[in-house]
Amino acid sequence: MESTRPQPTEYAPFYETYIALVPGTDVWPALRGQAAEVERLFGGIGADDETFRYAPNKWTFRDVAGHLIDGERIFGARAFCFSRGEQAPLPSFDENVYVVAGKYGGVPLRELVAEFASVRAANIAFLSRLEEERWMRVGTASSRPISVRAIAYILAGHVQHHLGIVEERYLPAMRA
Repeated sequence: MESTRPQPTEYAPFYETYIALVPGTDVWPALRGQAAEVERLFGGIGADDETFRYAPNKWTFRDVAGHLIDGERIFGARAFCFSRGEQAPLPSFDENVYVVAGKYGGVPLRELVAEFASVRAANIAFLSRLEEERWMRVGTASSRPISVRAIAYILAGHVQHHLGIVEERYLPAMRA
């Protein structure tokens, strides 16, 4: 099923940053291509550099990959719940608390990249089977209404946002 961009009424204004990063009018190419993009970008990081931080108190490459996994799981679960008609509000999450609790510093980057690809594949399998009516369902997360369609765009935009940070801040600082 080809998707169409969500309307601004389908998500909180905060998410516009992510949604705007998804090119075109169809989210599927981004969703399907990002696991390979994550692998390409992180695959070029040597084992000795996996714990590199571009500045004090910033995440390592491993932490960024772990955060991508956390985000994929959280947003995917939200989409799943709302597509099934869940009416109970779902909580927000503090990404910094989750990254610390994930203890990603002890996990090789290649394993985190493979885990991200697995979680993304599961989300794609689930989302690709939704009928249009379920794609348009709205639930409440982080005290704001959000549609399943918007969440699909957020999944793609969130990853794009963090890949951009890796390319713009981490890689140049690491090479300096």
